[in-house]
Amino acid sequence: MDPSFEYIFPAIRGIQAGREYFVSMCPLRVIPRIFLFDEEELMPEFRAQRILNRARVPEITQYVLKNKNSYVFSAITASLDGAVHFKSMGTSGEADRLGALHVDMSARFIINDGQHRRAAIEQALANAPELGDETIAVVFFIDRGLERSQQMFSDLNRHAVRPSRSLGLLYDHRNDLSKIAKLVALKSTAFKDLVEMERSTLSERSRKLFTLSAIYTGCSVLLDTDEYTNVEHASNVCIEFWDEIANYIPEWELVRSSRMTAGEIRRDFLHSHAIALQAFGMVGRDLMQSDRNNWKNRLAAIGNIDWSKSNANIWEGRALIGGRVSKSSNNVTLTTNYIKRQLGLKLGPEEKRVEQMFERGHKNPK
Repeated sequence: MDPSFEYIFPAIRGIQAGREYFVSMCPLRVIPRIFLFDEEELMPEFRAQRILNRARVPEITQYVLKNKNSYVFSAITASLDGAVHFKSMGTSGEADRLGALHVDMSARFIINDGQHRRAAIEQALANAPELGDETIAVVFFIDRGLERSQQMFSDLNRHAVRPSRSLGLLYDHRNDLSKIAKLVALKSTAFKDLVEMERSTLSERSRKLFTLSAIYTGCSVLLDTDEYTNVEHASNVCIEFWDEIANYIPEWELVRSSRMTAGEIRRDFLHSHAIALQAFGMVGRDLMQSDRNNWKNRLAAIGNIDWSKSNANIWEGRALIGGRVSKSSNNVTLTTNYIKRQLGLKLGPEEKRVEQMFERGHKNPK
């Protein structure tokens, strides 16, 4: 190695599976310059990475730019293909693990995990060069050839589990709608003690009737206007709306008072499923806009709806497909349409189109 032409990284040396690896901190401005993508034109079997999904990059970039004082990036993992030498600060104990990693400038830095972070960093620096002096942790492994790099990619991603949508919303303190959904779940009479805050799916034995993610979706469509100026105002509007809805769905209170189980209600009725909460939100939005002074009285007709899944004449093809709840956009629209008709609300152009297609299909079944 020619010491005149090398990168030097302050590093900590570690051992995994009997092999050395190194952890360093790299300035963000360095990341786009030295870390390479695998050639996209190569066949998958000759690459050590998946092809960059460029649609993901702007979202990550905006996350950084909008949260310059609070963004968080996990470490990039990379393989070094070239001459590498570690000079420790001493010969024993901690001093032997701390030092400088010298990498020949002709070496290739190949990302095993973090290519989308790398691309987002490059875009963010173009808009905010001042971020260049900030750092990101990098884990360096010594390249052992294509097969080893492919195995590293497989191992790094094998056990990665994306958190549930509900848990992501619970821990999100930047998104106002997340804050609103949490306030509604905790303060409303309708949902009190009935919300699963961590999981986005409910088992048959779950004691909870709703998920936080379903409440989030219902509130987001209910508030799909520019009239709500702050979180407190918006959450109060949502709480008032959902508490009014609850007046006409007695089964929710039966679960809260332990006279029926949440599993029984979800098994037999539609009104506690995510599709219903989304449909309620869409109906509430249109109702509040069209009849602001009388919307509560108009909602009373919800109490006349038969929410039983067994009522296939109403729900099959509309909210159910083969007896199972469907959350497709068409089914959400069809469920919304039915509720709106019971409340005497007019359908919008797209709702009419979906309804007409549904009716034609029922008149002319295959």
